[in-house]
Parts: sequence; structure tokens; C-alpha cells
Amino acid sequence: MNPEFVHLHLHTEYSLVDGIVRIKPLMKKTAEMAMPAIAMTDQSNLFAMVKFYRAAIQAGIKPIIGVDLQLYNAADPNQPTRLVLLCQNQVGYKNLTRLVSRTYTEGQHLGVPMLEQGWLKGASEGLIALSGGREGNVGQALIAGNQKLAQQLLADWQALFPDRFYLELQRTGRPDEETCVHASVELALALKVPVVATNDVHFINADEFEAHEARVCIHDGRTLDDPRRPKRFTDQQHLRSPEEMIALFQDIPSAIENTVQIARRCSIELTLGKNYLPDFPVPAGSTIDEFLRQQSLAGLEKRLNFLFDKEADDFQQARQAYDERLILELDVIIEMGFPGYFLIVADFIQWAKDNGVPV
Repeated sequence: MNPEFVHLHLHTEYSLVDGIVRIKPLMKKTAEMAMPAIAMTDQSNLFAMVKFYRAAIQAGIKPIIGVDLQLYNAADPNQPTRLVLLCQNQVGYKNLTRLVSRTYTEGQHLGVPMLEQGWLKGASEGLIALSGGREGNVGQALIAGNQKLAQQLLADWQALFPDRFYLELQRTGRPDEETCVHASVELALALKVPVVATNDVHFINADEFEAHEARVCIHDGRTLDDPRRPKRFTDQQHLRSPEEMIALFQDIPSAIENTVQIARRCSIELTLGKNYLPDFPVPAGSTIDEFLRQQSLAGLEKRLNFLFDKEADDFQQARQAYDERLILELDVIIEMGFPGYFLIVADFIQWAKDNGVPV
């Protein structure tokens, strides 16, 4: 039986900046390695969530939903740090969706959606946080040798995520990683903070590194042979097996054990295939079905007045086909449960017409 380990930091192909992991091959490989769970933490988005969730459930693998967020750095807005958030439960999932949306609506800096740490106050319940390794603000402080700042930053994170903040350790051959690992372990021991091992996965197999680099170059607008392009990744950021990860962190076994503990703490269920529409307000004493019929009949009368002469002898006969067709269409819409949808669409179209917006 394979040793237990769970990948908690992974970018799929839906991480449009830097991932090429495809969902179905990911689940196949995860099952082959006998890993009980797998996390999706795309950069700044949840685009792959439904596809990832369905594929994991079908493969008998526990899906863990998360996001790798860029954290706004007031000292240097051009150099954001990182924070990985994982959904522990339904409350955490709702908080995460709101936070991600807010990064796009309020947090864009030079076109990059960023999270502001202050937004987490009152919105961190149900979320487990990973420090981001060498790219997190604690990791950056440790690499710079600023132990006091690292302790302060860690205290801030623990206040936001009590018993739910982990110092993230990575060994993928990138600069300063080992410095960050040793300093993080020392800090963890001193302040009794848990650590967790991740591999910051961006591709499934090691031989896909060049394809991944091509993806990064496409996003960055550079070529593979450009000597000036930053090389932010290594060929070690593939879906390592549990045995490989255990060997890699044999000196820090708790970092491996905590991946399984975190996976056990995370459990959300998504309801798929069901439509959720807002309730359209209708006048007192009327149902939404009746209101749709009233509005539709009123609209038909306006159009018939334009098309025909109401005083003509054959007017009733001419309109019969329109009346019958409207009744048929309304019966279908109401039977499918969509009257609210049509009223909502009609409402914003009418607003657009009233305000000079082309429709």
C-alpha cells in the first residue's frame, strides 16, 4: 500500500497564467498513485471547480477546492506575495467565492487581481490557509533574515486563521527554497505552528516541463530562447508520488502527515444540475406565473396594434394564431420553471432601453 500523502497546491490548465494540468489525466494519475484526495488551487480563479469536482467524485477521490491568491503588497504593489486558501466546509466555500470575486472587482492592480489582507477579517471562517512558501510574506521575511517581521506576520495570520494556518514548505529546486524551509521549521518549532509540504504542481509528468514553459511564455509575451525572460519554475514541479514526497521530506515527517490531516478537515459538497434564480418581485395578490402572462399579453397587444387594424372585420381571425402561439410558449416556460428568468431578462433589457443602452 502506498504511503499517504495529499497534494494541496496544484494549478490546472484553468490557471491561465502558468498551469497545464488537465483534469481527467490528473484524476487517472492520482488514482494510480493511490492518493485519497487531491486539491485544486488555480491562480486567482475557480474556473475548473465544477469539472474538477465531478471528475474527482467519479474517480473515487476526495476533491479539495482552493485558490492560490496574489496578496497585495503595500510596500511594493508590483511584487505581490502569495496565499493559498482551501475550503474546509460550505461556509469557507462561500467566503472564498466572495473573496475571489472581490479581487477582480476591487483588487486589480495593473490588471492583476489581488487580495487585500484586511478583506479576510470576518471572511476567513471555514478556510484553511497555507503560507505560500518562499513566495508568501512570511517566507519573504524569513529569506530576508527579518525574524521579527516574520513573527509579526505569522501572528497576524494566526489571528485570522486560528488553528487553520500552516507554514508551507517546498523543495522544487528554486532559489531560496531551502533557506525558507529551514527558517520556517525553526519558526514553527518556536511558536508551535504546524508545517505542511507541497510541491506547487503545474504539470503532471516531469517531461511536460518544456510544454509548461511554452504556456508561461505565451502568457508573458516572450519566447523560450529569450535570455531576459524570468525562469520561475523547475522540472520538479510535477505530480510527485507519495513515496517521492516522503523521501523529499524525510527530515520533516510532520509536513507530510499534515497533508492528510488537512485533507480530512476539508469536506464540501456541491449541488450540481440545479438552477438557482433570484426571486422576481411581483405585485401583491399575483403569482410569478400570472404576472408573466399579464406582461406577455400586454406586450402582444402593443405589437398587434402595430401590425393590424383593430377596427378591421377580420382582426379577431388575424390575431388568433398569435394568441395561440403565445399561450403555447408561456405554457412551456412556466412548466419548465423559468418565468422568473424571463422576467429578470425583460427587466434589464427594459432598463437598457430606458437609459439609452443599445440592446
